[in-house]
Amino acid sequence: MSIWHLIILLVVVVVIFGTGKLRNIGSDLGNAMRDFKKGLNGDEDEAKRKEAERLRADPPASPTDTTTQSQRDSSDAK
Repeated sequence: MSIWHLIILLVVVVVIFGTGKLRNIGSDLGNAMRDFKKGLNGDEDEAKRKEAERLRADPPASPTDTTTQSQRDSSDAK
């Protein structure tokens, strides 16, 4: 296929669909690709979201709590 074939094909496509319709097709194709990528990465995102929810529901003990507890234990031993 030469460059002239491609130019003629492009002109025919623009005449048939129009520039506005081609813009819509381009944005729809971009959205479809974005949704497809989200679907592929959805399992990883779902696992991260579940882990974050679990940590919010049952937060780990903070270091200040363990320090306070060890200070109480040492004072009880005396």
